[in-house]
Amino acid sequence: MDEIDHSLIAELRRDGRASVQALAERLRVSRATVRARLARLQTQGEILGFTVITRGDATDAPVRGLMLIGIEGRGAERITARLSGLPEVRAVHSTNGRWDLIVEIATRSLPEFDAVLTRIRAFDGVMASETNLLLSTRRPRAR
Repeated sequence: MDEIDHSLIAELRRDGRASVQALAERLRVSRATVRARLARLQTQGEILGFTVITRGDATDAPVRGLMLIGIEGRGAERITARLSGLPEVRAVHSTNGRWDLIVEIATRSLPEFDAVLTRIRAFDGVMASETNLLLSTRRPRAR
C-alpha cells in the first residue's frame, strides 16, 4: 500500500458513503484511479467491507463498555468462543500486554451490564478483569 491507498482508506473512515468523485477530488486523483484502487484493496483483502452505524445501534444498547480480561493458562480460544455467544458482546479482541482479551459490551441498562460482567467473570479460566464504561464516542466528520 502506498500513500494514496492510505489516504483513500482514511477518507473512507471519515465518510464511508463518499462518492468516487468526492474521493477523487479530496485525493487529487482521477475517478478511474479511485475505482481501481478500491477494487484492488478489496480484492487483496485490505478493505474487508463497509458498515453502517444507525441511531438504533446507540439507542438500543446505550450502556457500552470495554472489559479487559486476563486468562489463566491456555483457555483463550474456549473463553473467546463463549464470549462470542453472548448477545451483549459486540466484539472480542485479542491483545498483548497485561490483558489477554478486550471485550466490547453493550446493554440497555447498568443492571444488565453488571449481570453480563458477573457472568463473564464466572467463566472458568478468567483470572482477572477490568472494565471501563464508554461515556461518549466522537467520530471524525467528513470534510
